[in-house]
Amino acid sequence: MTNETKPAKKTSRNRRKSRELALKGLYRLFLNSGGVDEILRDLADDDDCAHADEDYFHALLRGVAGQVAQLDQQIVPLLDRQISELSPIEHAILCIAGYELIHDPSIPYRVAINEGVELAKRYGGTDGHKYVNGVLDRLAAEVRPGEFERRGNRRPESR
Repeated sequence: MTNETKPAKKTSRNRRKSRELALKGLYRLFLNSGGVDEILRDLADDDDCAHADEDYFHALLRGVAGQVAQLDQQIVPLLDRQISELSPIEHAILCIAGYELIHDPSIPYRVAINEGVELAKRYGGTDGHKYVNGVLDRLAAEVRPGEFERRGNRRPESR
């Protein structure tokens, strides 16, 4: 009898891929109103899933999906338009990065903003990344004022 064990789950998987998968899931949720469990099952077949931090992806998608209304309440005052006028991609990106800013202080605010901007560059509309950057910068100043000001930043003007 051989002593076979399952390979250990990699913990160094790519969080950027996890965010991309969460974006795909939220996009689907916003457009189709499907259930999170169904979306997670479907995205398990996505090529990016093999490279993602699966635990982080699941936690992020479940966390954001469960907090969309609360996230929108914090994001809406920072927008120059109605939230319904945002593309579903920009809305999902703001929710993902907003969730990280608000609920995961282990991620530096600059990383959360940069990851949101990178998602917007890759998946959003032309110059959407600039808009995402501005909104997330104002959100970071609001929800992490100490960290924001320690970096030598001044609080951006509110809209």
